[in-house]
Amino acid sequence: MSRQPIGIFDSGVGGTSVWKELNLLLPNENTIYLADSKNAPYGEKSKEEIIKLSKKNIDLLLSKNCKLIVVACNTATTNAIKILRETYSVPIIGIEPAIKPAALQTRTKAIGILATKGTLSSELFHKTTDLFASSINVVEQVGEGIVSLIESGKVNTPEMKALLEIYLKPMLDANIDYLVLGCTHYPYLIPQLLEILPAHIKIIDSGKAVAKQTETVLKQHQLLNIALNKPKLEFYSNAHLEVLKSLIGDTKTISYLDF
Repeated sequence: MSRQPIGIFDSGVGGTSVWKELNLLLPNENTIYLADSKNAPYGEKSKEEIIKLSKKNIDLLLSKNCKLIVVACNTATTNAIKILRETYSVPIIGIEPAIKPAALQTRTKAIGILATKGTLSSELFHKTTDLFASSINVVEQVGEGIVSLIESGKVNTPEMKALLEIYLKPMLDANIDYLVLGCTHYPYLIPQLLEILPAHIKIIDSGKAVAKQTETVLKQHQLLNIALNKPKLEFYSNAHLEVLKSLIGDTKTISYLDF
């Protein structure tokens, strides 16, 4: 079973930022990535829709014999992870905004959270914020339109920069010193964010933490792949294959799958 693949899904191409961290930390592991670009963004859907789509993705990954599932989507994690873990016996790793490290390290007592509407309105997000950031100013911003632009291949565009400048202004006015990226699509914006933000503001995303947690769970369940053969890396998308290819490189094999 240790040679079975890790299954990863997201509402589109953004979760590849998590896949890259996983592949870097666990280079022996076979992986299957599902980009549900046809239904992106999840952040604008109801909780019921998000749960339904997440189950559909997991069912497909389990049909391909995945030994562990990584929900590489903040919106799906914050809205569906509890139900998913109750439904499936396979280990499931989630991702949520890294509020805790930002809240513990801030010196200005103000942090910014850029995330989807679905994440910011979720019960899990509010519980985490209340637990770790109740004594600081948390400036929340819905990144409306960002995922759609990334899914359309419009990452480095004037349109994207204009959106980011609008969304970051309230955070800068509040004197934040940490910006938490609450969507797996957003790490692809870091070069632009660094151009806009003052040098002292630190950017945090959860990709590395998810990779480390995945490694921990694999060890706990004795599922680490110790084989030295070249890993099989599979990518499937139901839309925008060219955008997925632009983010992970032309050397990877990407297949269209109607799911």
